[in-house]
Amino acid sequence: MRKPALLAVDAGGSKIDAVLLRRDGNVLGAARRRGLDHDGTGRESFLERIADAVVAASRDAGFEPDHQPVAELGMYCVAGADLPADDRRIAGWFRRRGLTESDVVRNDTFAVLRAGTERTWGVAVVCGYGTNCSGVAPNGRTFRFPAFGELSGDWGGGHDIGAAALWHSVRAEDGRGEATTLRTLVPKHFGFARPKQLTEAMYFDRIAERRVVELTPIVFRAAAANDAVARAIVDRQADEIVRMAGVAVRRLHITRLDVDIVLGGGIFSSGDENFLQRIGRGLAEVAREARVRVLDVPPVVGAALLGLDTIGARPEAQRRARTALVNTRLGAHPRRERG
Repeated sequence: MRKPALLAVDAGGSKIDAVLLRRDGNVLGAARRRGLDHDGTGRESFLERIADAVVAASRDAGFEPDHQPVAELGMYCVAGADLPADDRRIAGWFRRRGLTESDVVRNDTFAVLRAGTERTWGVAVVCGYGTNCSGVAPNGRTFRFPAFGELSGDWGGGHDIGAAALWHSVRAEDGRGEATTLRTLVPKHFGFARPKQLTEAMYFDRIAERRVVELTPIVFRAAAANDAVARAIVDRQADEIVRMAGVAVRRLHITRLDVDIVLGGGIFSSGDENFLQRIGRGLAEVAREARVRVLDVPPVVGAALLGLDTIGARPEAQRRARTALVNTRLGAHPRRERG
C-alpha cells in the first residue's frame, strides 16, 4: 500500500485520536486511546501513548508500521504545546521516533478552531478539564495563551469548577459562606453526608483530589435549579471564556470582522442555555459580528484539515475528510477506502 499522505493527531488530557488519510481526503485508518494525563502533556509517557494510537491507526489501515514512517506528514495537535519551546521539544520527540517523514506540532486549540469553521482563521476556546484559547487572524498571525493553570493566571474547566463547588460546600457547612444545595450534593456524590468528611478523605489521600472534576455536572444541575452559589460559579466560567476570547480577538485586531469563535470541550455540553447566552452576549460586546459556535464534531477533524491545508490538498479533499471523520466512530472500525 502506498504510504498515506497525512497522519492527523488530536491529543488531549482525556483522549487521543489518530487518523491516517490519503491526499484526496479519504480516511484509511483511525484509532482512539484514553489520554490518562490531566497534569500537562508532553511527558514522554504521554507521547508514548500518542505513538501507541498511531500504531493502532496504522493497523486499522491494514499495515504494520515496522519502525518506518507511517505517513509523509504528521500534524500533531497536542495539549501541553503551550510555548514555542514546547513545540520544539515535542516535535523533537516525534522526529526521533520517526513516526512521519516530516511533522508539525500545534496546540490542540488550533484543531478545535479548524474543526469548527470552514475558514482558516478565527478564535477557539477549549474548556474541558482545564481551559485554553488561541486565535488566527486572516493574515495568518496567531495568538495563544500559555495555559499553565494558576501560574499563567488561568481559571476554568472541570477541575476549577469542581474545586469551587467543594470550597463553597465546606464554607456553607462551617458558616463562612452562603447557604447552597452544594453543601449536600457535593459530599453525596462521593458517598458522604458532610463536606467535612469529604475534605478529610481527600486530605488523607483516600480520594484523589483530582476527582473534583466529577462535580462539574452537579454544579450545572444546581445552577439550572436556581441555586445562587452554583449559578455564580457557572457565570464566572462564562465570563472567563469571554475574557480569554475577547483578548484574542483584540490582539489579532479582528473586532470588526465576522469572526467565528469556536467553543470546544466537555463544559459546553452541559445544555445550560443561560451559560451559552451569557457567553454570546459578552462576546457580542467585543466583536458585534462575531459568530459563536459550539463544536459538534471530533477535534481530530481540525487536525486533519490543518494537515490537508499544509500539503495543499484540494477543497474536495477537505470536504471528503470532514464528512468521513464526522461519520467515523473513533475507536471502532471506520468506513474507509484501501489503496
